[in-house]
Formats: sequence, C-alpha cells, structure tokens
Amino acid sequence: MSFDKHHKPDLRDVLQGVLPPVTLPFDAEGRLVRHAMREQIDLIVHAGANGVVAGGSTGEGHTLSDAEFVDAMNDAYEATAGRVPFLAGLIVNSTIQAIRRTRALGDMKLAALQVTPVHYLFKPDDRATIQHFRTIWEETGVPIIIYNVIPWNYLSVDLMLRIMDEVPGVIGMKQSSGDLKSLSDLLLNHKAPNIVLSGIDALLYPGFALGMHGAISALTSAVPGPVVKLRRMVHEGRHDEARALHFHLNRLWNTLPHEILPGCVKYIQHLQGLPLYHPRAPMVGPDEGLRARIAQVLTPVLAA
Repeated sequence: MSFDKHHKPDLRDVLQGVLPPVTLPFDAEGRLVRHAMREQIDLIVHAGANGVVAGGSTGEGHTLSDAEFVDAMNDAYEATAGRVPFLAGLIVNSTIQAIRRTRALGDMKLAALQVTPVHYLFKPDDRATIQHFRTIWEETGVPIIIYNVIPWNYLSVDLMLRIMDEVPGVIGMKQSSGDLKSLSDLLLNHKAPNIVLSGIDALLYPGFALGMHGAISALTSAVPGPVVKLRRMVHEGRHDEARALHFHLNRLWNTLPHEILPGCVKYIQHLQGLPLYHPRAPMVGPDEGLRARIAQVLTPVLAA
C-alpha cells in the first residue's frame, strides 16, 4: 500500500476486529521451518479473523535475526495471500533498525507496522520517543500501531494520545496491560480515525463492550473462532452469551503461564489439528501436566 505521509490514513475500517498474532514454526533445534505457515493462517482466516500480525511477542519476533525476520515475514505474507490485511511486527531497539527491517521487506503490501517502544535497559524521554515513531513513519511511509507492552518503557495514556496527535502515520495503539481504566481512557480521549486495540485476553469482553476497535492477543491466535464469536455476540447485544464465553476464555487464559505463552499457543493450535512446532530455546513448551490442564479447559471454549 502507498500512503500520503502528510495525512493520517483512515484505516479504522480495515484494521479492526480480531487480528491474530501468528506463531512461528521452529523445529526442535530452533531453526525456522520455511513455508510452514499456510495451515495456521488458513485456520485463522477461515475462522473469520480480520487480519494477520507476524513478528510480535506471541510469534517470538524478539528472537529473530534480520535475515530470519525477512524469511518469516515473507512466509507469513505469502500464506496470507491477500485474503486479509497483513501487519509486520517490529521488536527492535533503535530507530535505524526499525527502518532497515521495514525496507528489507521490499514491495510487500503492509497494512501497518506493529512497533514496540525500545525494550533494552535504557528508556528515552517523551521527546525522543515521539521522534522515534515519527522517523520510522517518515522513512518508511508505512502506518504504525504502537505495541505498548514493555514494562520498563510503558507509555502513558497521555503520551500515546500525544504521539497519535503529532505523528500522522501513527494510526493507533495496542494496549497490553491488564488495566481496564487505561483502555477506557484511550477510548474516551482518542480522536478519529485512531484505532484502539487490546493485547490482553482477560479484557476481551469488557473491551469489546466499551467499544475497542479490535484485539491482537494470544487467544486470538490460539482460538480465533471463539474470539470472533465473542466479538459478534457483543456487537449483537447478546451479552449473557458473550459473558459466558468470556469466562471460558478467561479460564483458558489463566491456565497458560505467561513465561511460556508462545509454546502454549502452539500446543493449543496443535490440539486443533495443526503440526506441533517448538518455541525457541531457552523457552520451553508445556509439560505433560500442563498439556492435560490446557486440553481440559479448551474443550468448553471450542464447544461454546
């Protein structure tokens, strides 16, 4: 896609709904298995999801070399085959690295970039943070969704609203704390056409009920169909059914240790017929006891 760098593109009708962050297929030695994403993305698209995000934290994007990043993005983009919008995730520590990685994707038609604040020890001040996102936009021309997830560099609501006001290419943000008030404040104070998304599965129902525009979260990748159903129920005013499904999802979410979340998501995908791939060491997958608990709480989610 091409965009006018001087005007914020109105992508709210495009980048909303359930936008699953795909997992990446690694073998037991941690090598990226090339051209192995079609089954997963088919499952996501056929479930009614509204887009695909590759390279985020669920996709272990923080572990990728520059070359692996290009390979993974190309594989995911090819598997998406233009059926839904495609977003590339950047988990990087410098402005120049974000620009280089984006340019390395060539003519790929990106709907947006999902970009974290820098995640190493040092935290830039507000002015430098705004300039970071402004420069990425100006140098790449690709719209940006801020992935607000770094605990020691967590952007305040006021700063996120300021960035979206001052940088035309920053079209929205994904709030990834369990704080419902911050999500509510963003929905209260954002301006059209900004997009407010959530990355927290425990807030799917309340977030949709408040009017958030979509979600990019682990369970949207693990069980995209039920999350699509939940959003539809909320939009149709079927709140009793939506709450019941939400609590099934919440029980599943509470069963998954955050420290090994990508491996757990891959196992849930495997229980739905996908090949079982590995997380990248030193992360591990669920042990036998956890697998049994996951299977138990997954059953009512898929049956809802």
